[in-house]
Amino acid sequence: MWLKAFHLIFMVTWFAALFYLPRLFVYHAMGVDEASNERFKVMERKLFYGIMTPSMIATFVFGSWMLFDYAWAMYSSMGWLHVKLLLLAGLVVYHYFCYRWLEDFKHDRNHRDDVFYRWVNEIPVLFLFAIIILAVVKPF
Repeated sequence: MWLKAFHLIFMVTWFAALFYLPRLFVYHAMGVDEASNERFKVMERKLFYGIMTPSMIATFVFGSWMLFDYAWAMYSSMGWLHVKLLLLAGLVVYHYFCYRWLEDFKHDRNHRDDVFYRWVNEIPVLFLFAIIILAVVKPF
């Protein structure tokens, strides 16, 4: 149960950062003065490298540990787990896109408006709903 607890703790912190970073991008895209621009760069960098990425890594470490500890052979016939792992791969792709947008802001080459980032901010919600339902309900 300790593995599951740590897996869930880091999953929650990862998702919190996945929700917050695009929200910072919204405000950053709306910013007009240089002081705000530099402040958002610092906030985004610290969130991505200090919380978001370490939380993702820890989530995968504890999740993988559970997979192997609870016998992968038992889980290999469970379809819900395969879909969950596929969704996690999609979430890693989203994480990577956040990195790319972070780099765009860092180098002052963002060309997207705040509306784009408002829409992007909703993507992790869809992943969260699907992953939690699959892990708890195990529909197939």
